[in-house]
Amino acid sequence: MYMDRLMAISPVDGRYGERVRELIPFFSEFGLMRYRVLVEIEYFLALSHVKLPQFERFPAVKEQELRALFSSFSPADAEYIKQKEAVTNHDVKAVEYFVKEKVTSIGLDKWSEFVHFGLTSQDINNTAMPMSIRDSVREVMQPMLIALRETVRTMADDWADIPMLARTHGQPATPTRLGKEMAVFSERLDAELMTLMTMKYSGKFGGATGNFNAHKVAYSQINWPEFADKLLGEQLGLERQQTTTQIEHYDGLAALFDNISRINTIITDLCRDMWSYISLDYFKQTIVKGEVGSSAMPHKVNPIDFENAEGNLGVANALFGHLSSKLPVSRLQRDLTDSTVIRNTGVAMAHSLIAWKSVRKGLSKLIVNHEKISSDLEDNWVVVAEALQTILRREAYPKPYEALMALTRTNEKITGETIRNFIDNLDISEEIKQEMKAVTPFNYTGF
Repeated sequence: MYMDRLMAISPVDGRYGERVRELIPFFSEFGLMRYRVLVEIEYFLALSHVKLPQFERFPAVKEQELRALFSSFSPADAEYIKQKEAVTNHDVKAVEYFVKEKVTSIGLDKWSEFVHFGLTSQDINNTAMPMSIRDSVREVMQPMLIALRETVRTMADDWADIPMLARTHGQPATPTRLGKEMAVFSERLDAELMTLMTMKYSGKFGGATGNFNAHKVAYSQINWPEFADKLLGEQLGLERQQTTTQIEHYDGLAALFDNISRINTIITDLCRDMWSYISLDYFKQTIVKGEVGSSAMPHKVNPIDFENAEGNLGVANALFGHLSSKLPVSRLQRDLTDSTVIRNTGVAMAHSLIAWKSVRKGLSKLIVNHEKISSDLEDNWVVVAEALQTILRREAYPKPYEALMALTRTNEKITGETIRNFIDNLDISEEIKQEMKAVTPFNYTGF
């Protein structure tokens, strides 16, 4: 396995292989084959439950053995299918032949031709892939995102009372609180996580051009759309798209990819803010013994986790953008462009997962530098100018904004003493002066 990673072309399977191994059951070639076998078996069993004369004496006791073809699907089974594909030059047909052989081997050869009966390959692919994507989201991506969101939320709570100089346009601005700035990201992630958790997954199942032509010509008395609705809804956990071509619409998957892309954009924003705060020395980072920050500068402790995350988020979103804009577009009833593109779903998910893990790691290494945060506030009394002119506006003082601008917009250092002297020279009551003097960069933080 280690040598395989050394020889891998993609960093997802090479350098970062260990970080994304939990996605293998869903997006590897092995995983896709496994889900295809599941669809073939559940379809075959669904046929056995319909009142077709050929299935009158079908032994229902064999159902457990049939479902075991999926639950016990092994790398050896996948390798056998690949050998079949080398002959057929068709991946789904190779799966069909594999299932037929298994059906025959457990004594059901009489019904083997009902494997893949009336179907096209996309009836299998467009149910197998949405299922694998759905399961990857629910079992891997969603829990990791929840963990990241909880990390951010905990920091928001822990740092709720730490006043901090804000920087709009990169310049000193009205103070905020460190915890509140983390809460911004928690709230944004909450909104997108809710969308992710309520996402619906659909599939296509309707024959060569979506009309159940072959099914109807063989058994016109069966309501095949109703049959397919039940198969996808009850057995496979998907909503069936009712009116399709040979392939699914991909609109639902495009919505999913756009959703995860928005999540990645929010996390990119978080990474850049954390990088900037580290650059400002608002955070120190835990020093890992033996870890090297630079091959030339021994002192360096770089924000590499946030940089790694940002890079991977960019790659992921580039892929998600292509997936969501390309997949819903297909010539007439079918072209093959979606087939090669959708296989990169796992790559986009993997880069996202790598990034999310890196961000959590980076956040876990942060140490608040209270001294630096406080000194920046002390060095920027100028930011209370907004508060003072607002109080003066309330008191109908003439041109308060202009008065504060004349005081502060000078490129000279404004100290607490400067502010207090300014207040003392105002023609206002002593009570209002004391109210204004009570405002400092440390308490002017709003709600």
